[in-house]
Amino acid sequence: MPKGGYTYILTNKPRGVLYIGVTADLSARTMQHREGKGSAFARRYGLDRLVLIEHHDAIEGAIAREKTLKAWQRAWKIELIERANPDWRDLFEEING
Repeated sequence: MPKGGYTYILTNKPRGVLYIGVTADLSARTMQHREGKGSAFARRYGLDRLVLIEHHDAIEGAIAREKTLKAWQRAWKIELIERANPDWRDLFEEING
């Protein structure tokens, strides 16, 4: 049976630099980013604030969504985040609380 996955967006501050990723283990992947072991891009810009999470039943769905989001205009990405998380709260504590 295929394992589910997550599409997520990290930033360094509200309306700051955005990073879109995909993972099967959101908690572990977020920790990697926070420890500077995630991606070179996220490390370079200090992206450690988890501001958007989307769960998918299959990892293939998460990968497809990541590709779609990466093709979006920046304004659309910001609108998506602000609809789900208007205060740009760090959602890390919610997934590990």
